[in-house]
Amino acid sequence: MAGGISVHAVDVTRGLPATGLKVVIFRVKDSHHQIAEGLLTSQGTLDHSIVNGEKVESGIYEAVFYIGDFYRQLGYPLPDPPFLDVVPYRFGIGDAEQHYHLPLKFSPWGFSLFRGG
Repeated sequence: MAGGISVHAVDVTRGLPATGLKVVIFRVKDSHHQIAEGLLTSQGTLDHSIVNGEKVESGIYEAVFYIGDFYRQLGYPLPDPPFLDVVPYRFGIGDAEQHYHLPLKFSPWGFSLFRGG
C-alpha cells in the first residue's frame, strides 16, 4: 500500500480490537486542520479515505485517540479524572508516497504507539 495513514488499535485489557474507539487526525500547520475522523471498525481499524493517501502530504500530523470515552462506553470503572482520557500522538511524514501505519495498544493505564510496517 503506497501513501496514506492507517490505524489499528487493540484494547489489551480485553485482548480485542478497539471497536468504536473514536480517532481524529489533524494536519498541523499554522493551526490544526482536521483531515479524518471516525470510529474504529470491528477489526480495530479506521475506515477512511486517508488510508489510501487522500489529503496526506509531507508535514506534521496529530492523531487523537478518545480512550476515556471508549472505556466509559464499555462501562469500565474509571477514576475521576481518568488516568488516560484524550491521547494525542504527534508525528511527521517526510515522504507522502510511503504508507504510515499507527498500531496502538492501550489500556486505561497506558499505551504503546509507533510507526508500524
